Amino acid sequence: MSQSYTDLAKMIDHALLTPNMTSDEIERGVKMAIAYDVASVCIMPFYVKRLAEMLAGSTVKTSTVIGFPHGANTTEVKRAEAEQAIADGCEELDMVVNISSVVSGNWDYVRSDIAAVVDVAHAAGQKVKVIFENCYLDDAQKIRLCEICSELNADWVKTSTGFGSSGATHEDLQLMRKHSAENVQVKAAGGVRDLDGLRTVRELGVTRCGASRTQAILDPLREELGLPAISIATSSPTSTPTDSSY
Repeated sequence: MSQSYTDLAKMIDHALLTPNMTSDEIERGVKMAIAYDVASVCIMPFYVKRLAEMLAGSTVKTSTVIGFPHGANTTEVKRAEAEQAIADGCEELDMVVNISSVVSGNWDYVRSDIAAVVDVAHAAGQKVKVIFENCYLDDAQKIRLCEICSELNADWVKTSTGFGSSGATHEDLQLMRKHSAENVQVKAAGGVRDLDGLRTVRELGVTRCGASRTQAILDPLREELGLPAISIATSSPTSTPTDSSY
C-alpha cells in the first residue's frame, strides 16, 4: 500500500528530553520538527509554554512528560504536573506509571495513579500516553496495564521512556496491540532509528513513535517520494546520547 509523506511523518513525536540540551539546541530541534511537520514535539516540562508559542499556527502538537522518567512521583504531584502542563499549552501528556507499584502488584494504586492524569487531560480535551517501561516488566504485568488503560480510556499505551535498559521490541508492540482496546493506540519508544523501522512498527499497529533521529528517518522518505530536501541548522550536540528516542 502506498504511503504519503504525512502518513509517516505524523507518526513521529520528536523527542527533546536530553537533560543537558541547551536552549539553543532545543530551539533548533523545535524548528526542525516544524519543518518536517511531525506529529508532536515532546519537551521537558519547563519549556512547554515556549514550545506552545513556537508551534502556534503549525500542525505540530505540544507534548511533555509527567512523572518522568521513573514514575515515582506521588499521584498528587503527577496531577499537578498535568494541570500545569495543560495551563502552559500542552496537548499530549506522556506519563510514566508507578513502576514500583506495578512490579509489586499494587494494582489499585496503579489504576488510580493513571486515572488522575487521564481525568485531568480529558477534562481539558487533551490526550494521554501511558508509559509502561517494559524492560522492567513481565508479560502478565504488561497485559494488566493494557487492560487498565483500556478501562480508563487512555489514548495510547507506550512501551518505554527511552531512559530504561531497553526500548520497544516487536514482541511487546504485538502484545500491547492485542491486549488493548481498539480505541487505545500504541506508541513505540526507543529503537526505531530509520525509515524501515518506522514502517515495520506501523505494520504492527503502531500509530506513534518517539524519535530523536527524525531527520535520519524522514530524509530518505522525502527522497523516495521526490520531495525537496529540507535544509535547516539542526546539528546535534556531541553530548547527546547516540539513541535518545523516547
